[in-house]
Amino acid sequence: MESEPKRGGLASIARLGPYLRPVRGRVIGSAVAVLCSMICGLTIPLVIQRILDGPVATGDTGGLVWLVAAVAALGATEAALFFTRRRLIAGPSTRVEANLRADLYAHLHRLPIAFHDQWQSGQLLSRAVSDLSTIRRFIAFAGIFLVVNTLTMVIGLGVLFFLDPVLGAITLACALPLIVICTRFESKYSVLSRRAQDQEGDLATTVEESALGIRVLKAFGRGPELARRFAAQARELRGTELAKVRVLALLWGAIIMLPELGIAAQLLVGSLGIANGTMTVGTLVAGITVAVFLRWPVDSIGWLLAETNQTATAAERYWEVRDAEVTITDPDSPKHLPADGAGLLRFEDVRFAYPSGAEVLAGVDLEVRPGETVALVGPTGSGKTTLTALVARLADVTGGRVTVDGVDVRDLPLAELRTAVATAFEEAVLFSASVAENVRLGAPEASDDDVRTALRIAQAEKFVDGLPWGLDTRIGEQGLSLSGGQRQRLALARAVVGRPKVLVLDDPLSALDVQTEAEVEHALRSVLSGVTALVVAHRPSTVQLADRVALLEGGRITAVGTHTELLAANPAYRALLSTLDNERTSV
Repeated sequence: MESEPKRGGLASIARLGPYLRPVRGRVIGSAVAVLCSMICGLTIPLVIQRILDGPVATGDTGGLVWLVAAVAALGATEAALFFTRRRLIAGPSTRVEANLRADLYAHLHRLPIAFHDQWQSGQLLSRAVSDLSTIRRFIAFAGIFLVVNTLTMVIGLGVLFFLDPVLGAITLACALPLIVICTRFESKYSVLSRRAQDQEGDLATTVEESALGIRVLKAFGRGPELARRFAAQARELRGTELAKVRVLALLWGAIIMLPELGIAAQLLVGSLGIANGTMTVGTLVAGITVAVFLRWPVDSIGWLLAETNQTATAAERYWEVRDAEVTITDPDSPKHLPADGAGLLRFEDVRFAYPSGAEVLAGVDLEVRPGETVALVGPTGSGKTTLTALVARLADVTGGRVTVDGVDVRDLPLAELRTAVATAFEEAVLFSASVAENVRLGAPEASDDDVRTALRIAQAEKFVDGLPWGLDTRIGEQGLSLSGGQRQRLALARAVVGRPKVLVLDDPLSALDVQTEAEVEHALRSVLSGVTALVVAHRPSTVQLADRVALLEGGRITAVGTHTELLAANPAYRALLSTLDNERTSV
């Protein structure tokens, strides 16, 4: 995922203002401290001039002690102010980084599933980690010194003109070309900086996918192929970084060469001035000292501009995600589920189309009565998963409505809706945490007894008790230390632990054997008899356990009835069930 930098990169940095407002005093204080330290450094050459043209030239050493003491005091003050700058800015800059990261993380959770389907996880990871670290470095160092060093160069030129207009003019003549050179190379570096950051995101995606899919890669012997892809991406990133180095090398060459030429010209003019009596030794030494002092501000400009460009790119990449629209939000005037509601689920002329215009659901009407289990079947691509996603508002309808106990799900607060409606997905996603913590994701306030009840319902209690530390056993990333059936049962326990009114199961039993699947279904039916259940079924055995079956074809429910009724009266259902049975037998 690579793109060129947008115009207005500095505007992206400026948009960070609200995050800087709480620490603005510290940032300004840090800038003032470093500016005062620079002024102390620029004052030292003036004192040196007084020493050389005063006590040294006249041989009167009476006032020498005080002048030398002044130089020492200025040097000590300069060091103390630099220390103060770092103490002032270190904490606030990391606090801004933490706030930006927390805000981005929270925003990612608010964004709809459709957003995450379009973005690589590595790209999001690079924005949340490396890009925000770049912004922190800019706040703590580059941004402050870009301003302070510019002011220092202006003040230093003023000091040179005060000492001798010719020395000032020489330095100014060497500084002006730097502005042109920096402006020219800035645009080139911006393009390369954005390209490198995007390539880092692609590289992070490859590493993450390889780590998560290591079993598949090993099983099919595709490790070397992925290694070659990784090496190719790494070479591309290396090439971009080397291109950045070449641009910076040319810039640094000019930045270093021009001040050196200026110092040489000052020595020539100053030596001639001393020879013909138009300039004193103190003035020349002071002028050269100021020019040498200005080397750091001048030499740093190229690096500071590069850091500014990288920060502008990082800010653009941050705002690309942060500005993504949150389309699923709490209603302005929320309603609430009736206290005596039993979980009546209705789909009323439900339609859904992707932003591209492709329509998946074209008017679905279906009622799932309280305590009833309805199996949703249909050919691949018929929209079964999309229909189930609409219940908990993982996506929103584009027409019609979905209601729970007569209340449109879009009128309910999201927290209340997702407490009343629990979902278990086909792919059992677990986290690097204990068994109990994974189950409690479905109900954070659940007690150990509640967790054990949910595990018992999901037929998972026995294998959990067999783990080394029972409920406290930490499972590996994505739960890969468990079997597929164990992962699915933990995901199912997570869905039922909060005792929801409506349970949506998107074929979460795909990794279970037939016997275990029947046990889980039986437990659900017997223990949670008051729960409304909508189950996407890909197995004939699951279909037979449902009270009713709904056939989804062409974006509509074309038939509803018991398994026996549809099997006897609906040819399309018989054909579909035969296909499912064949697939099951082949497995």
